Amino acid sequence: MTVKNFLYVNRKAPYGTIYALESLEVVLIGAAFDQDVSLAFVDDGVFQLTKGQNTDGIGVKNFSPTFRALGDYDVTKLFVEAESLAERGLTPDDLQEVMYEDEDDDWAEKPSIKIISRAEMADVMAGADVVLSF
Repeated sequence: MTVKNFLYVNRKAPYGTIYALESLEVVLIGAAFDQDVSLAFVDDGVFQLTKGQNTDGIGVKNFSPTFRALGDYDVTKLFVEAESLAERGLTPDDLQEVMYEDEDDDWAEKPSIKIISRAEMADVMAGADVVLSF
C-alpha cells in the first residue's frame, strides 16, 4: 500500500468557528493511523500558532498548547506562509515554539515550524497527495 501525504490547510482564525479545532482533531486522528501528515497555515490561520493566546474572555477552551504535542504523533512539518504573517503584522517571533525530537539525529530537538514564501507554499500544496482545507 502506498502511503499518501496529507496536507491540512488552515485558513481560519483559531476561535469564532469550529474549523481550527476540527482540523487539529483530524490531524491527530490521521497521525494516530500513521498517515504522513503536514499542516499549512495561511491567511488568518497563522493566528492559530501565536503565543500567549488567552480565551478567558470568550469562554472557550484554549487549544493552542496542543500544537506542541504534535511531535509526539510524528507530525513535524508545519508550514507557515511568510506573506500571511506579514499581512497581519506578525513575525516568526510571535509564533509559539513547536519542537520535535529527531530520532535520525540522536533525538535532537528541532523546530517543526517552517516559514516559507507563498510560492513555496504553492509547491508544498502541489506536492501533497491529498489536500484538506479548513
